[in-house]
Amino acid sequence: MDAISLEVLYGKLSSISEEMQLIILKSAHSRMVNEACDATSALLDSEGRNISQAVSIPIHLGCLTVIGKLLADTYPQGKAKDGDCYIINDPYSGGTHLPDIAIATPAFLGTKLVGYATVMIHHQDIGGLLPGSASVYAHDLYSEGLRIKLTKIVEEGNINNDLLGLMKSNSRTPETLQGDLLAQIAAGSMGAKRMSKLVSEYGINFFNKGVEALLDYTEKLTREEIRNIPDGVYEFEDWVDNDGSIENLEPLKIFVKMTVDKSNIKFDFEGSSSQVKTAINNVPSSATSAVMFGIRTLTGDNSPDNEGGFRPLTINFPEGSIVNPTFPAPVASRSVSLRRVVDVILGVLSQALPDRYPAANCGQASVIYCGTVDDQTNQRIVGAIGGPWMGGMGARPNKDGIDTTDHDGSNVYHVPLEVSEAELPIRFNKMELWTDSGGPGKWRGGLGFYSEVEWLKGKASASLRRDRHKFRPWGLAGGYSGPECKTALKKKDASRSKNIPGKSQIELNEGDILQLWTTGSGGHSNPLERDENLVLDDYLNKKISSTAANDIYGVVIENNKINSNKTNRLRQKLIKKIA
Repeated sequence: MDAISLEVLYGKLSSISEEMQLIILKSAHSRMVNEACDATSALLDSEGRNISQAVSIPIHLGCLTVIGKLLADTYPQGKAKDGDCYIINDPYSGGTHLPDIAIATPAFLGTKLVGYATVMIHHQDIGGLLPGSASVYAHDLYSEGLRIKLTKIVEEGNINNDLLGLMKSNSRTPETLQGDLLAQIAAGSMGAKRMSKLVSEYGINFFNKGVEALLDYTEKLTREEIRNIPDGVYEFEDWVDNDGSIENLEPLKIFVKMTVDKSNIKFDFEGSSSQVKTAINNVPSSATSAVMFGIRTLTGDNSPDNEGGFRPLTINFPEGSIVNPTFPAPVASRSVSLRRVVDVILGVLSQALPDRYPAANCGQASVIYCGTVDDQTNQRIVGAIGGPWMGGMGARPNKDGIDTTDHDGSNVYHVPLEVSEAELPIRFNKMELWTDSGGPGKWRGGLGFYSEVEWLKGKASASLRRDRHKFRPWGLAGGYSGPECKTALKKKDASRSKNIPGKSQIELNEGDILQLWTTGSGGHSNPLERDENLVLDDYLNKKISSTAANDIYGVVIENNKINSNKTNRLRQKLIKKIA
């Protein structure tokens, strides 16, 4: 297939996956999807290969690939029927954690199976120990909620109401669950129709050749980028504060060894901590997504979004480790350690390509689920406290990091404060950038935030799964790290707030105030090399304090202006001190 025809085919496949994504975002009921956009849509071919994925959630990359192979094995040509939809959320069969439910719809040309349209979203509640179905304290998979092995939810156009009823009966928010599932079915059905029409236009043989060419092209681009990495072995490690069971428990290591051999690349996690009893483990399909995200950063926008780019990749997740636990280890709060997997992947790539990769990002997400009961309707309410969930993006080799933005493996949106206040009985008393939370450097790390959230009526159960309270987001090339996170609770009648663990289960009552200090990110290069005027701008915008401007950046600011003579003398003094 010639280059122009290939580009046209790629554009048509992308338009289908993006249309599916738009349908799910506009049709879903839960704020996690219609506001935060925690959803992923993809087209798979008849072999289950990911041939086009919407621009959405990178940490769903690996699981859709694994689920695709399971689909092709379980519902191949002859078993898959027009009008079917298949559903799965089992982490040990290719899923991530139980709230992430995938629904796939087969596409046909006549009676010939040509592929599957697949949509995965994070559901608000599917049962389990605590509201939100993502408690750190679930002790095994059975306590995390309803587990669904790959099965039919729609058979030849008829919804399996028995299965739907079973799922609703296990959820604290059954109507929201049903609305989100129907939105997935609608998006998948539309994607399957569009895919069938596209194959009809091209013809099955020409279409299959085009798909193969696209996968080969993506592989070629990826191998070219890997060849730019000097052959050799690179290592990196980072740490999770603890497993959350006891605050002073030993930290957990995430370690990776990257081996580059010409156009092949291997990531070996041997040396990472063993699986833990709390729910912060990651199954391989989940951890694989973090690695695949790292590989995609090599090619960027130049590469089509399909799995061809992962052919040069080999991964080893040691059995019984935090990135490959044995069944039925709990995984509901997987994102705690998954963030660190992303960090070490970007960290090890920065060792090999120091001019391309940023310092550490925030490295944690403040997704806090609350469950309460409406005192007027007596209905259960489950929701995540909105606003930003992540802090800053790491400083780049030639630019500052971005303040308080979702980034790396998530790529979700901030839920507006007003939306969260309408869903839950809360009020945001404060939401502001946290001064000095961006790691100092020639290029400053993006800032994190400080927030105060007050519970207004009744009581609620709140699940916290925060991290970076002990281990800071690291800097690069002489850049400084960002600060540790902090979490505190001020009870209604208390004179002062009390620090609480980042991973905890708390009760919120009327008048209680939850306080969150969420770190920014690491800085890049020596802060004494930062342009003086940028330091002044940061000070005037309250991004850094006068102490940081003076003691770290060596810039003397008097009456909101730079004293150049004093600054030159101070910087020379600090340079000699460092030497």
